[in-house]
Amino acid sequence: MLHAMPTDAPRHDALNRTPNIPDPDGFYEELIESQRLLSDDEAQLMNCKLILLLANHVGDRAVLTQALKAAGGAGK
Repeated sequence: MLHAMPTDAPRHDALNRTPNIPDPDGFYEELIESQRLLSDDEAQLMNCKLILLLANHVGDRAVLTQALKAAGGAGK
């Protein structure tokens, strides 16, 4: 028997755009500090790697597509 999900249950196929990082200023500072000694090319490569690691963690293609569009990617 299938159980209906409550209407207030989080959807796993929707991009969460509400603040969700504890200590966002601290995270931003950590991100900036992690690139302080890198060249622009090295920082760009690190950002690409970070994006791919986090995309793999999310794992949901529909959410990733929504994120690309929200970030201003092609096909917006």
